Amino acid sequence: MSHPTTPEVSGGARPVEVFGATVDDQTRCVHYRTEVDVVAMKFKCCGRYYPCHLCHAEEADHEAQTWPRAQWSEPAVLCGVCKGEMTVDAYLATTSCPNCNARFNERCAAHRHLYFG
Repeated sequence: MSHPTTPEVSGGARPVEVFGATVDDQTRCVHYRTEVDVVAMKFKCCGRYYPCHLCHAEEADHEAQTWPRAQWSEPAVLCGVCKGEMTVDAYLATTSCPNCNARFNERCAAHRHLYFG
C-alpha cells in the first residue's frame, strides 16, 4: 500500500490528501500519467481522493460506489494543478479546470460510469 500524497495548497486552504500510487504532486498515477491526467476523484464510498479507479481498487478495502446524480453538486473532483475542488456537475461540463485552465484528459469520459452514477 502506498502512502497518500498531500498536494500543497496556496492561499491558506487546507491540503487535500490523494491516496493511491501517485507519481507526482499533480495527481498523476502509475496507471494514468500523461500531461493531461491531472484530476483525482473523491470516491463516494470512502470520501478519499484517488487518481483513478484502479488505484482505488488496489488500495481500498471495499468496493467503489458511484456518486448518485442527486449529489453531483458535491465537491468530488480535485484539479492536480491548482488543487481546486469542483463539483461533479462542474467537472462534467468542462474539459479544463475552471480555476486555472489546466486541460483535463477528455478520454476520462470513458470511465465516467465508474465514478458517477
